[in-house]
Amino acid sequence: MSEAIKATSALEGFASTGFATVREAGLTGMITLRGDLADKALVKAVKDATGAAMPEQRKITTGKSGKVAWMSPDELLLVVDHAEAPGIVDALSTALKDQFAMAVNVSDARVMFEVSGEGAAPREVLAKLAPVDLATESFGVGDVRRTRLAQVAGAFWVEEDGAFRVVAFRSVAQYVGDLLAQASETGSAPEYL
Repeated sequence: MSEAIKATSALEGFASTGFATVREAGLTGMITLRGDLADKALVKAVKDATGAAMPEQRKITTGKSGKVAWMSPDELLLVVDHAEAPGIVDALSTALKDQFAMAVNVSDARVMFEVSGEGAAPREVLAKLAPVDLATESFGVGDVRRTRLAQVAGAFWVEEDGAFRVVAFRSVAQYVGDLLAQASETGSAPEYL
């Protein structure tokens, strides 16, 4: 008889503190949903799954059961409780069985980091790594970007408390963690901080 395999996050316990703090966020449910984002059945299925409204382009919305991030004209990322992700995929698949849509649980293929700190510190860490205007008037709560983090693909958004959530492929988790840690090292903050 085999034992059940316990899910673990990519870099369980990873943390680094400099002028900003970087930590791996632990097990996080992530679902890629592809389809016609204007389709009423898809909009309803997303709302039922997360409680969140359909986000506009380059936006993220929050509901009682999760977040919904716009990733491309036909793709969303649903961020939910890790244990709930398989059931949500099943519910989405059932609700969208007559639609040209696809829901896939990518939780174990992704990693999420949190970058936090005082004032603009988290913004300065991400500004070192991504070609995105991170000035507060250009990128605020509710904005999301799918971009590059140095040499790899990633996405990020800013939370109400000013901390950033950063998503990348699990296969490059160590690289992204080290990259964020290096960008936040004590003494490397811009002089105007």
